[in-house]
Amino acid sequence: MFLFYYALLPLWTSSAMQTNQTDRLALIYFRDGVDKDPLGILSSWNDSSHHCKWQGVVCSGWHPGRVVSINLTSKGLGGLLSPHVGNLSFLRRLVLQNNSFRGEIPPSIGHLFRLRSLVLSNNSFGGQVPTNLSQCSNLEILNLVDNQLVGKIPDELGSLSKLRVLGLAKNSLTGSIPNSIGNLSQLSTLSLIYNGLQGEIPETLSKLRGLGFVQLALNQLTGEIPPAIFNISGIFYFSAFDNQLRGSIPPYIGDTLPSLTYLNFGSNLFTGVIPPSLWNASGLQEIYFNNNSFHGPMPANLGRLKALEVMHLASNQLRDDFSFITSLTNCSRLETIAADLNFLEGPLPDSIGNLSNSVQRISMGYNPMFGTIPPGIGNLLNLSLLGLPNNSLSGRVPSSIGALHNLHTLYLSRNMLTGEIPSLIGNLTLLNNLHLNFNGFYGKYRGVLLSGSLPSQVGSLANLVELDLSYNKLTGPIPSSISKCLLLERLSLAVNSFDGEIPPALGTLRGLRELDVSHNDFSGKIPSFLVQLTDLNYLNLSLNKLEGEVPKQGVFLNASAVFVFENSNLCGGIAELNLPSCKSNTSKPFSTKKVTVALPHGAMEIVDSAIFNGEDERETERMRDCIASVLTVGVACSMEWPRDRMGMAEVHKELHKIRARYGAK
Repeated sequence: MFLFYYALLPLWTSSAMQTNQTDRLALIYFRDGVDKDPLGILSSWNDSSHHCKWQGVVCSGWHPGRVVSINLTSKGLGGLLSPHVGNLSFLRRLVLQNNSFRGEIPPSIGHLFRLRSLVLSNNSFGGQVPTNLSQCSNLEILNLVDNQLVGKIPDELGSLSKLRVLGLAKNSLTGSIPNSIGNLSQLSTLSLIYNGLQGEIPETLSKLRGLGFVQLALNQLTGEIPPAIFNISGIFYFSAFDNQLRGSIPPYIGDTLPSLTYLNFGSNLFTGVIPPSLWNASGLQEIYFNNNSFHGPMPANLGRLKALEVMHLASNQLRDDFSFITSLTNCSRLETIAADLNFLEGPLPDSIGNLSNSVQRISMGYNPMFGTIPPGIGNLLNLSLLGLPNNSLSGRVPSSIGALHNLHTLYLSRNMLTGEIPSLIGNLTLLNNLHLNFNGFYGKYRGVLLSGSLPSQVGSLANLVELDLSYNKLTGPIPSSISKCLLLERLSLAVNSFDGEIPPALGTLRGLRELDVSHNDFSGKIPSFLVQLTDLNYLNLSLNKLEGEVPKQGVFLNASAVFVFENSNLCGGIAELNLPSCKSNTSKPFSTKKVTVALPHGAMEIVDSAIFNGEDERETERMRDCIASVLTVGVACSMEWPRDRMGMAEVHKELHKIRARYGAK
């Protein structure tokens, strides 16, 4: 027996060496398929060390030399995945996520019957999902998220009875969700977001009793969500936004899904009321019902959701007042309130100032909201966005708004706000967007508008990107301090009463893309610095009192980007602007203004009197009238605007009349 053992030993050793060589060769083929290795990760994959010591490679403790795991996450690798990887017959984990692999996923991976985890996410793999992945009968995790895969989801994947995670999100998959997915009895995570999937959500998904994480959003799914899905009590995350789903949400959803933390039905065709039972899912953190056709009142008992962070109910047909805000004061982790584009009516309650300091975004525009902005708004010190546009708010902007030092966006446009812009707005040094346009505007020059001048503190808003104060009644010059707003890209001061010249301070705003100062009282010449604003693609100087020549450089070369109409003293520019030519200075033999004043009785003052020597008084008077008539024609030919000048035919006619009247007798 002892001799028999030693007789077989060379055979066993030879077999082990052969299988070791198979794995080693497969790894070498893997290495050779990589054409991008900026970190030199695969430099250790060479003959100087055993392949079990190569970076990212793990070998079995029971089967020496057999590779059981390859993990090369986020190594910057690029290239093709070698089909020889299918020869690693002991492989259990293949993790290549967050690299730049391209080409097709090798079908040979289907030979890896021991494979439990295949993670190829965040690469550039193309082609179709290999159908023979279904042969990896021990597969528990299949993550192909964020690649360039096309075609349909293979029906064959439904045979992976041990699969717990199926991630096919962020690809270009089409077709319907296979009914066979309902056979994946161990499935807990289903991520199909961001594809082009069509058809209805299969009823068979309701068989997946272990489902907890469901992403079906950003597809083209239609029909109703099978109601039985909402009986899977373990679902804690459900996202189906941006599809074409319809129907109503079951009234019992909050009772049957007590573990919900995230629920997103946004941008679909849902109708009905928002179920009051939802507030029994006390762990809810984020709810999105926006962009649907939900009607009825705002949900009651919002304050019971102590963990609530985001409430997004914008763009529906909800009808109520704003008393729900008082209930939200109990939500200590609240960050976002969005209820735009509904039919919420009435004033903002003072309790808005009692909301948690965690609140960062309040967006409730486009409602029949009236009354004043409560001063307590200044208590929300972490507020970064306040959007109340297109309401009917009146009164003054409270000075307490100056306490919102973290504010990035302030939208108060299209209301009926009055008074001056608070100078304390200069404290909002992080502000990127300030829109106060169209306040009290009911038609041209009607309504009570914001008044006063633009505060010089605007120069403190160094991070400002958009400033829109159009359609108000602001007066005075543009403060020179605006030159400090170096990040400004869009500036609209249209339809106010600003005056003076367009200030040189605007010339420092090199990133300016849109400038609208139309319908004001600006005067003087068009400043040359506007030509040097190379990013400028919209310039409106219309309806002012500007004069002089329009430049022919920079933005002024684009007639579709420049508007200068109703500035009666402008001339020149490119032909498409249809402005009169500018009169050359060399073409003026005398001052038109002087001649106009002198004629007819002042003619003697601008004509050499020597020509009248020796003439009697009657002849002198006759000569004076003749000269005045000729000068009158000369003035008519020298008018500044071509449309006002006498035509040559008329000149010829008038000179003949003068000759006939005053010629020698």
